[in-house]
Formats: sequence, structure tokens, C-alpha cells
Amino acid sequence: MSILKAESITKKFAGLVAVDNVSFQVEKEDILGLIGSNGAGKTTLFNVIAGVYSPDSGTIKYKEEDISGLKSYEVCKKGIARTFQIAKPFLNITVLENVVIGAFSNKRSLKEARNASLEVLEFVGLAPKKDLLADSLTLADRKRLELAKALATKPTLLLLDEVVAGLNSIEVEEMIVLIRKMHEEGITLFVVEHVMKSIMSLSERIMVLHHGKKIAEGIPEEIAKDPNVIEAYLGEKYIF
Repeated sequence: MSILKAESITKKFAGLVAVDNVSFQVEKEDILGLIGSNGAGKTTLFNVIAGVYSPDSGTIKYKEEDISGLKSYEVCKKGIARTFQIAKPFLNITVLENVVIGAFSNKRSLKEARNASLEVLEFVGLAPKKDLLADSLTLADRKRLELAKALATKPTLLLLDEVVAGLNSIEVEEMIVLIRKMHEEGITLFVVEHVMKSIMSLSERIMVLHHGKKIAEGIPEEIAKDPNVIEAYLGEKYIF
């Protein structure tokens, strides 16, 4: 069952076509990976889905409802959340307070939002640091906080934008475990990543963008051997 369906999405900035007639589907409880070189249009596509930008043409349907052009907060209330490449928590408040802000998207009282946030922090492994200022967190913990803020909105579809970027090998493994844990909870995932070990091991299917166009889509093994993908992104030395 398709939870998200994009048809002929195009987004332009002045004379630049950042996303060029891209169509795809995300199945319920799927993990769809999205790869491509810098400037391929990956984050722009995420921004169109999440309501940061409206598509210049094409439609986006979420659970069969047309959400094309909705504002970010409206998309969030529908059940779509996203993280950002660079984690930007509110540095001068606590870890818990950061997550409470996200929880207010679906909770009516401070008590409800706080209790829900504590559960999320336990889930991502930040409960012992709930009273620390976000400014004191390491990069890895800021990434976890970014996930916690998104999870607090209770998404059914989560867009993950380079959540392992900048992490060391141990931290990458820990983040992969956490992402799989989220998937086991029934959250559908759409993942942008440059770390091939991460994206290839996590994704059930992978879509490839190049200069704004979709050039391939398939299971990881197929993508790793696709001549167009190798030429445009992976390089001849990539070994799956």
C-alpha cells in the first residue's frame, strides 16, 4: 500500500531546475533510500514533500490526500516529519524542552507533552541527558535529539536527511540500530544519505537523482550495479 505518491514533481529556482519531473511511491512501512551527488535535488525534494516549498508542477499525495502546497505545520499534522542535514537544536534550553516543543504539535497540555517527550528520549537513548542544555551535546547526541524532536510529532512517515553525516564508525552503527528500531515501531522511512554503508544496509529500495532527474530505482543490489548510477554517483571502484 502506497503511503506517499509523488507524480511529475518539478521545482525551479529562477533558471535552475532543482527537481525535474520526478515520480515515485513510498510504500507503507517501507525504507526508501535516496542518493545522488551534491546538488542532485535530494534536499529540495524533501523540502517540497515537507511543505517548505510548493512544487511548481506535479502532485504529492499522502494516504491518498493531495498535500501539494500545504504549509510545513499542516504537513506535520498530517503525519509527516523530517530531520535536517545540520542539527540545529535550541541551544539555550534543555534537551527535554527541545522535544516538548515538537510534542506540542499533537498534545494539548504541558504535562502530556512532557510525558510523551520523556518516552521519546528514552527511546533514542537521551533520557539520562534530559536536563542538560542542548548546547552541551556532542554531534552524535545532537543527531539523536534531532530524531527525538521529529518523533515527538508522532509521524507515520519520517524523512531522514543525512542523519549519520559526520559521525564516526561506531556512532554510525549505533544510529543504524536506532533507525531500524524506529522502523520496527511501524514508521515508514524515506532516507537521504551519502554514507553508502548506511544507505545500502538500511534501504529496501533506493532511488537515485542526478541533476534533478530520477535516473534509477530498485533494490540495493541492482542500484550498485547500474551503469548509469556508477557513472553518475558511485564510481567504478564501488563494491557492493
